[in-house]
Amino acid sequence: MEEHNHHNHHHHHHHEVNAENLNKAFIWGIILNSAFVLIEFLIGLFANSIGLISDAGHNLSDVASLILALMAFRVAKVHSTRQYTYGYKKMTIHVSLINAVILLVAVAFIIVESIRKLITSEIVEGGMISITAAVGVVINGITAWLFMKDKEKDLNVKGAYLHMAADALVSIGVVVSGIIIMLTGWYRIDGIIGLVVAAIIVYSTIDLLKDSVRLALDGVPDKISVEEISEGILKINNVKDVHHIHIWAISTTENALTAHIKINDINLWENTKHEIKHYLQEHNISHCTLETESSDCNCEEEHCSC
Repeated sequence: MEEHNHHNHHHHHHHEVNAENLNKAFIWGIILNSAFVLIEFLIGLFANSIGLISDAGHNLSDVASLILALMAFRVAKVHSTRQYTYGYKKMTIHVSLINAVILLVAVAFIIVESIRKLITSEIVEGGMISITAAVGVVINGITAWLFMKDKEKDLNVKGAYLHMAADALVSIGVVVSGIIIMLTGWYRIDGIIGLVVAAIIVYSTIDLLKDSVRLALDGVPDKISVEEISEGILKINNVKDVHHIHIWAISTTENALTAHIKINDINLWENTKHEIKHYLQEHNISHCTLETESSDCNCEEEHCSC
């Protein structure tokens, strides 16, 4: 059993997400969006609107990403084993990476179909498009709102929020194109809106993709600075030097650190260690492994001669 996972004391709770609320948010998001995808796709076929069909395709990618995120969220709660000493927490990072890729694949589909629409300029049913997309604005807006308060605490929640916020924008675009088609009969607007939507999604996905790739490669998490952490540790009594710092993400919400700490007085180490751990927890680093060195030890970048 992984007892040390639960040593996040009261001063650490502002980084944590409410698991029960988030679970409900994911389930409601999946139910609402699955129902809407089906309705939107059927109406899109009937109304001959690539705007609606591509939006349904994009919404389907959202449902897939919500299901993946929920699975990762559940799997991350599984206790560690002898083979998987951190449990399956890393799964949350890989899922956020997969989600970013899913979004970009959906964009490719939308771009291809939109260009085809611009070239062929097919007749489209404007009124039906507007009404359906207006329902989409409401459903996507509600789902985005479910994830809003936790979006900065977890990369998967941020991914879900971005998917939904982008979708709400997409649906607003489709409402506008439907109204323009009704008023002017300018059918090519359907393809133009599709391209604008694609650009918005790409723009909103780039950060998620960059963050996911960095965490998957064990890079330092976005809101943590190695320099700042080093300076903070150096200010603690009895610490003479700190080096060999490595900071990485175990999951989208938990971070780990290893470091070599050079100290003045070995007899005070227990107290010093307690202070360092307390400081690290305040900076959302809940797992740390510290190696001590006496003040006369000489440690180079690659090896230590002590």
